[in-house]
Amino acid sequence: MDAIKNGVGRKELVQVLIWILVFGSLWGLSEVALGGALKAAAFPYRAGLLTGIGMGIMGMALALSRKSLLPVGVGAVAVLVGLLVVPVLHVSAMCKANSSLALIIEAGSLSLAAGLITRKTGASVYGRMVTGFSAALLASAAFYFAGVHFAPCAYLLSFTPGSFVVKEGLVWAAFSGILLPIGYAAGERLAASTFPAFNRRSWYYSGSAVALCWGISALAIAAGL
Repeated sequence: MDAIKNGVGRKELVQVLIWILVFGSLWGLSEVALGGALKAAAFPYRAGLLTGIGMGIMGMALALSRKSLLPVGVGAVAVLVGLLVVPVLHVSAMCKANSSLALIIEAGSLSLAAGLITRKTGASVYGRMVTGFSAALLASAAFYFAGVHFAPCAYLLSFTPGSFVVKEGLVWAAFSGILLPIGYAAGERLAASTFPAFNRRSWYYSGSAVALCWGISALAIAAGL
């Protein structure tokens, strides 16, 4: 009986690690490729949209795993994808300091919000909207204070804490309040399908998705996005 329990525990751990890799890679790809495209197009709400997309991706992972700490791992993988700029362009990792800090703080804020506000992101769409909104708002405030101390830049230093939260944080929160419930709903659909099954096919699809995300991200970085 103990062996069976341990086996189930190992399977669950491996499955969680797979989800972290898959969804972290997807988030990293969106930051690199879509983020670069939006910047080139001078989209005015780029940071807000990317934050919302990240929240949506983490929402999918939460729906599948029901583990409030999972977004932290997803965020860490997304940071690693962004740091492909270091070997691809031979630059310092410090050039990604602010964006890396933002991803980790966003992931941590969602984990905190999911755990303390609604427990497993709540049963209602409204609860998930509140979770996304509050997590992004908290992340914007935390990012400002962390950024001005650890990775100050002219843009951050041009704000006071309040003005940053009003100008940037509310935009992050608006996108997140919309996209987190959408991502969570998509995750619930995946959970009801054969996608989460622990089998050889899921390994193949998951590994292919991770490799594709990292490969496209590397190509996007090399292309100057």
